[in-house]
Amino acid sequence: MPFLLPELPYPPQALEPHIDTRTMEIHHGKHHAAYTNNLNAAIKDKPQENQSIEEILKNLDMSNMALRNNGGGYYNHCMFWEMMSPHGGGNPNGSLGEAIVRDFSSIDAFKEKFSQAAMGRFGSGWTWLCVHPGGKLEICSTPNQDNPLMPNTGCGGMPVIGLDVWEHAYYLLYQNRRADYISGFFNVINWEYALKRYNQFK
Repeated sequence: MPFLLPELPYPPQALEPHIDTRTMEIHHGKHHAAYTNNLNAAIKDKPQENQSIEEILKNLDMSNMALRNNGGGYYNHCMFWEMMSPHGGGNPNGSLGEAIVRDFSSIDAFKEKFSQAAMGRFGSGWTWLCVHPGGKLEICSTPNQDNPLMPNTGCGGMPVIGLDVWEHAYYLLYQNRRADYISGFFNVINWEYALKRYNQFK
């Protein structure tokens, strides 16, 4: 079966004023849709046609740019919509909150380090909070549509949180003010979803 564009888990206007409606419509309906269509074209009549997206990415030939860019773009955005919620924001709790305090000294210190990584990504890419087996957390960043599942990205573990810092994710509302966009993301971050991923992969 071909990969399908998932529905947004909330209306496109639900993340206002932090993520604007028009950006959500274009980001999901145009950008994510294009990654989905191009991924299906890249795997047509190939062995990957019968694999999960996780299998494809973990065994990826990084020189296959069509599969790398579109497989990454598909996977990253499928998570990204879930990583935000109109009822999000605040601080993490449970085992994830405890792990963040353990590994970064405080929630505020984590947010500062995550923001620095997002600001430090030159050009387009993603910033991740990843969990390694045993529960150790790591903040890292990847260019373009690369992600921690892919080999040799310098970013390991499984994503718990991912922030899209491509300009198309924020430019209509924030223009070049990436720092304000990052702050806005913390107001809609879905800590319940992040907690589930942490507990699943630790």
